Amino acid sequence: MSEPTIRLIAFTTALLGMLAWEFLAPKRTPLRSRLQRWPANLGIVLVDSLLLRLLFPAAAVGIALWAESSRLGLFNWIALPTWLGLLVSLLALDIAIYFQHRFLHHFRPLWPLHRMHHSDVDFDVSTGLRFHPAEILISMLWKALAITALGAPALAVLIFEIVLNATSLFNHGNVRMPQALDRALRAVLVTPDMHRVHHSIDPREHHSNFGFCLSWWDRLFGTYTAQPLEGHLHMKIGQTVFRNPAESGLLRLLTQPFRKPDRSVV
Repeated sequence: MSEPTIRLIAFTTALLGMLAWEFLAPKRTPLRSRLQRWPANLGIVLVDSLLLRLLFPAAAVGIALWAESSRLGLFNWIALPTWLGLLVSLLALDIAIYFQHRFLHHFRPLWPLHRMHHSDVDFDVSTGLRFHPAEILISMLWKALAITALGAPALAVLIFEIVLNATSLFNHGNVRMPQALDRALRAVLVTPDMHRVHHSIDPREHHSNFGFCLSWWDRLFGTYTAQPLEGHLHMKIGQTVFRNPAESGLLRLLTQPFRKPDRSVV
């Protein structure tokens, strides 16, 4: 199967699995209906996908193959066992995404792009798809730089892209799980409860828990917040701006980073 087909199957499987989980065991009662939020959130991922395929037709795997054929990057200069090259590449790419995420929060000119992701007033699997196309392009360029510098194997890049998409859907899920299971998973992975803190309206909380896949980096670099101050059921999700229901449309989301913040509904 081709790379796009493999990724589409993995994405669809993860999305349907999380939808079923949200239906069977939701964590929170949403403020707004799926009908109000989902058309735009799903529309965003369609725009993102079309734009990436237009500008980067070979995607991240193609960049890895190009680096290999050009003998560029660390792992194309040194001989490593295949399993070790895969493992180190996966860890390096995950930490690269962690630092990219921190940069988008703290580099003020780019924060409005990422804020669009955070302005969702609810937190569910569709939020994990809601990234501005300009942010997606920045992320792709950052990944291309990391892949080329590493000389990451194409297989590692394919695995990483699948895992990154699946964990974004997982850790944005409005799902309930036993606390013991959350603690066990959180030792390695970013869980929905861990990432929900990152979507708190409180800046002290939404400027923490930057990991997408592995939970280790937040602990290692001092950006970990275990629980929200107001608890998961009562914490407020989103931002203090762009909370008006009129901001839920696709065009409003696409233009949101370039407009003056709207504080009319808090």
